[in-house]
Amino acid sequence: MTFLGIDLGTSEVKTLLTDDASTTIATGSARLDVEHIHPHWSEQSPQAWWHATLDAIAQVRAADPGAFAALRGIGLSGQMHGATLLDRAGQVLRPAILWNDTRAFAECVELEALVPESRSITGNLAMPGFTAPKLLWLSKYEPAVFRAAHKVLLPKDYVAWRLSGEFVSDMSDASGTLWLDVAKRDWSDRMLAATGLSREHMPRLVEGSDAAAQLHDGLRREWGIAGPVTLCGGAGDNAASAIGMGVADAGSAFLSLGTSGVLFAGTDRFAPNPAQAVHAFCHCLPERWHQMSVILSAASSLAWLSDLLGKDVVELVSCAERADAQRAPLFLPYLSGERTPHNDANAKGVFWGLTGAHGDADLAYSVMEGVAFAMADGYAALQGAGTSLETASFIGGGSRSRFWATLCATATGVAMRRHQGGDVGAALGAARLARLAVTKESVGLVCTAPATLEVCEPDADGRTLAEDRLGRYRRIYAALKDEFAR
Repeated sequence: MTFLGIDLGTSEVKTLLTDDASTTIATGSARLDVEHIHPHWSEQSPQAWWHATLDAIAQVRAADPGAFAALRGIGLSGQMHGATLLDRAGQVLRPAILWNDTRAFAECVELEALVPESRSITGNLAMPGFTAPKLLWLSKYEPAVFRAAHKVLLPKDYVAWRLSGEFVSDMSDASGTLWLDVAKRDWSDRMLAATGLSREHMPRLVEGSDAAAQLHDGLRREWGIAGPVTLCGGAGDNAASAIGMGVADAGSAFLSLGTSGVLFAGTDRFAPNPAQAVHAFCHCLPERWHQMSVILSAASSLAWLSDLLGKDVVELVSCAERADAQRAPLFLPYLSGERTPHNDANAKGVFWGLTGAHGDADLAYSVMEGVAFAMADGYAALQGAGTSLETASFIGGGSRSRFWATLCATATGVAMRRHQGGDVGAALGAARLARLAVTKESVGLVCTAPATLEVCEPDADGRTLAEDRLGRYRRIYAALKDEFAR
């Protein structure tokens, strides 16, 4: 038997077909476009998601028709928070409002005023990226659309509906709506009512590793599959990536340097710290939760510098390794504002201490160090919620750099494990969740970590300097915070 993982990202849909040992057989992908028709707006067409999914599946089918015909399970992962509205006829009412759409900032304040206990229920600050504030915005500015909404779905759950005809979501993705009581793993009637909605508007909830629906018979026959195909609950993108990396239990963690930066820590209980913008979500496995600290400009900060200087990222990393850490300027990587721990949309990127003597190598070092310091701030916020880590898997595009791994280890005090296939995507985790739903195997057997290439320990010799520079980094933000807001 084989299993298909589908990862609906913001820029593309990825598919991955695995065998019953989670070994990759074939992959596919299809690009997506994002529309920004007004400042702060970010939207996509759900119909485009569906067509891209079909295209990416077709690539997998063509690569190995026999293996695809043995398909028994499908798992979906996806970009979180997106608001997808359907009417009673199943028609999409408007383009989906995405996770990086910030139009609903005023509605966040309104929502927390309507439900003063919202942070204790949801475990999270109300942020414009979450789904509930988007619906408050729609009720004000597109009331006809709001009144016509019969179902509100997250992106991956829309694709699951097209595949199966079932309205269903999982706990990890639902945690990012601000409608879930995260401790109870159930919809919160109080939070729904605050946005003019009820459970009737929501999909059914299941655990990510449980069976949720069956593939439409028409699609199954069209694709040449003889037996039934189970859809599992699936997961939000970071929770699915965690399953792909073997981060399933309390105490396990990964640090991802992609466009954004994420420190993801598994927990065995609901452990929020909303005051420091920590995300406390359900994991996609039963009786497990997780915490996340998120920074908005991680590897994208180095990509920005690469474009600015006209130098390749690999060349900049090589330059940074030769820089003198003591004389390099400090860099605040807040090019798109910041989430954890500041929740400050007004924060800006800053080079501090820049002189005419500084060159490309100094700037490259500063950017990489600044991202590491931002991740250290995020880890401090997790510690404030009771989490302590010894090691974390180091993944994402930034994981190609051993030097960056050591900077992050030194800044956080957490050893970084670099893996073979450290840039593994959420599609593998989604396929593993489908395998769990079909085979009922143990989580420990299925959710294994890839082989470790090396462990990058904190640099004992550089720790004192790093602590001094991290302290200055934090003071610079504190001194400029009011200026950012002007």
